[in-house]
Amino acid sequence: MIIPHPLLGPRDASEFTYLGDASLLLRPDAPVGDPSAQTMTAFHDYVHLRDNPHGIHRELWFHEQGDRSWLVVTRHVSSHEILSVELASQAKTTAKKPRKGGKS
Repeated sequence: MIIPHPLLGPRDASEFTYLGDASLLLRPDAPVGDPSAQTMTAFHDYVHLRDNPHGIHRELWFHEQGDRSWLVVTRHVSSHEILSVELASQAKTTAKKPRKGGKS
């Protein structure tokens, strides 16, 4: 699979390390000093719950064998067609997506 890096151009996927869902960019605050159920639930969901999507998905990729940048790759997980690639620093504000059951 070739990933079109926004700064370096087309790069082979072997240069990258896959991390997971791009919604991981929006880490909730750890429940330090705040044992409320809402805070604990949000942090638990972030750490332990992962979706296994079919179709289009936003993913985090780290350019380990290159410029060491983090990318958000939007691709179809069945066909591996890459629809868009952006730097994670620019995509952070758009990474939030609701989890199953209406939780975000």
